[in-house]
Amino acid sequence: MSMTDTLGDMLTRIRNGQMAGMPKVLCPSSKMRKSVLEALQREGYIRGYTEVQQGTAQAMLEIELKYHEGEGAIRKIERVSTPGRRVYAGIKDLPRVFNGLGVSILSTPRGVLSDNEARAAHVGGEVLCRIF
Repeated sequence: MSMTDTLGDMLTRIRNGQMAGMPKVLCPSSKMRKSVLEALQREGYIRGYTEVQQGTAQAMLEIELKYHEGEGAIRKIERVSTPGRRVYAGIKDLPRVFNGLGVSILSTPRGVLSDNEARAAHVGGEVLCRIF
């Protein structure tokens, strides 16, 4: 059976890995997942990620989770735009997550950006997820 929400699957794997205290989690690789992980790394929510090829199967992304004094760097991570309900925001309507303490990840014409980067580039787009 094929998966319909691959980004939601990756976010759930990250959430579950942090709740379990795991140092790394694995998920299948894709361009969208890589670009979202790059945005998370730029904002300081994960240490990094590497692409691991396992034989002839699909490549996997090994995501290194970040912890500070035993607590995960990500307290809350949720999907906003789903395959059944797309959520778009213009530059004036970009949401602030927890009054600016959190970050929204957007898919824009200039690539996948955080809400701060999108405001600086003066572009809007599809709101993919929120992180705090």
